[in-house]
Amino acid sequence: MGFSDVLWIFIILTSLQPVIKQRMLAAARTKAISKIEKENGSRVILLVHRQESMALLGFPVVRYISIEDSEQVLRAIRLTDSQVPIQLILHTPGGLVLASVQIARAIKRHQGKVTVYVPHYAMSGGTLIAMAADEIVMSEDAVLGPVDPQVGQYPAASVVKAVEAKPAARVDDETLILADQSRKALKQVQQTVEELLSEQMDSEKAKELAKLLSEGTWTHDFAISYEAAKRLGLNVSDEMPVEVLELMDLYPQPVRKQPSVTYLPSRRRAAEEVESS
Repeated sequence: MGFSDVLWIFIILTSLQPVIKQRMLAAARTKAISKIEKENGSRVILLVHRQESMALLGFPVVRYISIEDSEQVLRAIRLTDSQVPIQLILHTPGGLVLASVQIARAIKRHQGKVTVYVPHYAMSGGTLIAMAADEIVMSEDAVLGPVDPQVGQYPAASVVKAVEAKPAARVDDETLILADQSRKALKQVQQTVEELLSEQMDSEKAKELAKLLSEGTWTHDFAISYEAAKRLGLNVSDEMPVEVLELMDLYPQPVRKQPSVTYLPSRRRAAEEVESS
């Protein structure tokens, strides 16, 4: 066997390595999901958005909640008997309001208990989905976010405030149209949040919370902690199962050439416990 043959074999094996690795990862995910489902008699659904890298070119692809996501989640819910509990694991920066609302309404309609797990963050549309669940389970440092709609590249609430601060004669037609769309978007999101929270709290409290979360009280990336979510009246728990965190390890962020965070992955215990063992 000549050098060129060895070189070709090396190239083929190198090109196949990502495929083999991905299939092994997929098998490990299937096994972990199946284990959780059997232990809890539930349907496990994951909606996980990472910044992916294309296989060869390495360009980052930022992912959000899309219509394709809603189609898949709705299909999974339809394949689940009405009384079977659903465990939805969310890790997302948000996305399309339409897709998020579709998922949220399907969750709310499901008769069995729906629990949403937020290991790290579920912002914007992710928070909208979480509010439809019977219970939200958050890690200690996990966060939710406001659900204020964005119109184009601007927050809808800010567009309305900017237009209202000027006489109409000084505002161009395009901005007036944008403000009109923004008012409609704000009203629609508020009504949706009230609808999702209607069975969890009284109508006045739901209306107040919907307004707080949608009218630009905070910036769109404001982090709502577990403690803050509890104060807001959301049905949240901090009892995050280890199995969920372990499952998230099977959805890794694509590795950069040089990692930003480094640590030894073994579990650490207090010194006295180590010594006593």
